[in-house]
Amino acid sequence: MEHASTSFWNLFQAKHKVIQCEPLGPPSIDIKNLTVSYPQNTVISNLTCHFDLPSLWAIVGPNGGGKSTLLRALLGLQKPTKGKVVFKGFCPCDVAYLAQQNLLDRKFPLTVGDTIAMGLFREVGIFRKYTKEQREKMQKALEQVGLASFAKTSLQALSGGQFQRVLFARLILQDAPVIFLDEPFTGVDRRTIDDLIQLVHLWLRENRLVVAVLHDMDLVKDNFPNTLLLARQFYRTGPTKNVLTKENICATTKASQMWEAEAGEEYV
Repeated sequence: MEHASTSFWNLFQAKHKVIQCEPLGPPSIDIKNLTVSYPQNTVISNLTCHFDLPSLWAIVGPNGGGKSTLLRALLGLQKPTKGKVVFKGFCPCDVAYLAQQNLLDRKFPLTVGDTIAMGLFREVGIFRKYTKEQREKMQKALEQVGLASFAKTSLQALSGGQFQRVLFARLILQDAPVIFLDEPFTGVDRRTIDDLIQLVHLWLRENRLVVAVLHDMDLVKDNFPNTLLLARQFYRTGPTKNVLTKENICATTKASQMWEAEAGEEYV
């Protein structure tokens, strides 16, 4: 796993005051009192959480509770209002990020091979030919996700599950120490979920951190030892068995109903 240069660390930290990068020390993400607001409301309020490598973390909670916003804020794609985020041992640019599938345009005329090759962008750059070794890496990534013969297939010809396998193959090629997944299994068939979950567990054995926004509580309980339960101002964090309790789920529901009612009053 290759990491960003010192110059990029300095450039990123100058642009994002809340997010700090410390290249030395055991890799981790330390979040303290993070608040993220949009013009009409506060989505995340005073969140404190800590992610160590290696580990698997699920982020769960109601729609609109701030789950996707948190990932975007950590990556510098959404500006936090206040708080502090410290990346130790790596930089946000070293994070591989998979956005929600419904945000990705499959109409662009790309093949499967074209798409996964983007995972080698930092290694290859622009307008450079792929070496034999790099092409072998791409083929191996396709084999890992069960699409060995799909390199020349158009994205438009793929099912939802096959397309998600392609995106996971691209993540393999990025070879990042930290992977953020935003609803990676929504609208995906059971067999694909089972296969990709095995890949997630492989990443853990390779000493990576995987943080995934998920909705399937059974999937979380069976595969993710750590959970952040998030509903805007309300949150709980820690071992999954301690976080996903009836009491916490009930509190999350009440918090969601409260801010939904407040939002509705604004338009009365």
